Amino acid sequence: MTTLPSKTEKKLGLVIDLDTCVGCHACVVSCKGWNTQNYGAPLSDQEPYGADPSGTFLNRVHSYEVQPLADSAKVQPAAQLIHFPKSCLHCEDAPCVTVCPTGASYKRTEDGIVLVNESDCIGCGLCAWACPYGARELDQAEGVMKKCTLCVDRIYNDNLPEVDRVPACVRTCPAGARHFGDLGDPDSDVSRLVADRGGMDLMPEQGTKPVNKYLPPRPKDQMDRSAEATQGEGDIDVLAPFLAPVAEEPKGFLGWLDRTLEKI
Repeated sequence: MTTLPSKTEKKLGLVIDLDTCVGCHACVVSCKGWNTQNYGAPLSDQEPYGADPSGTFLNRVHSYEVQPLADSAKVQPAAQLIHFPKSCLHCEDAPCVTVCPTGASYKRTEDGIVLVNESDCIGCGLCAWACPYGARELDQAEGVMKKCTLCVDRIYNDNLPEVDRVPACVRTCPAGARHFGDLGDPDSDVSRLVADRGGMDLMPEQGTKPVNKYLPPRPKDQMDRSAEATQGEGDIDVLAPFLAPVAEEPKGFLGWLDRTLEKI
């Protein structure tokens, strides 16, 4: 069995904004690409073009339609489609580490990242059973457990430009819904973002103390309520920039053409 460190120097992790994620799966594709070509064994696919395709993915995006609770402003708020990315949360009290019989799963002291030493993994699946988030996958071709590494071979790579020294999923997200940093530092950008937006743990009742945080989605009809409250007051006009005329009178060639046509 592997013992968890009593304290880590950093708590590197992700902050995922559920209000911004558009469910494009760019993070899934970039994660698959980077981790297939670099750290550890490739992420295999079984009959990817067949009738029953399957494969190993370290990051997945699930989509749910949710119904917000009624409140005093609206009896029946509009339903929302929430895209929910899911990967390893690099928990402080990671049960996948302590249950491993060979010590293949471990949590790094220097940054808190949970990794798997694939040369010691026997593919028993105990870590997958222990993880309450379903974040571990057995690679069918290699026979070893795979999980998110926070692109540990990327974030410390001095040969890459500094802007690229973040997990592949963060670098590729077109909506800016994924953020990376030290959540153990209260003054870091990610910690301030969590404090400002009320970041949440996933399934805190499990007691695993996940490092990764989720930012809750905002009500999608919030702007509608503001518009209704100020209707007629002229405070909000979301269409104004599109309805305002470009010019009161046409000028230049178009002005000459307009005046000429009027005389015909």
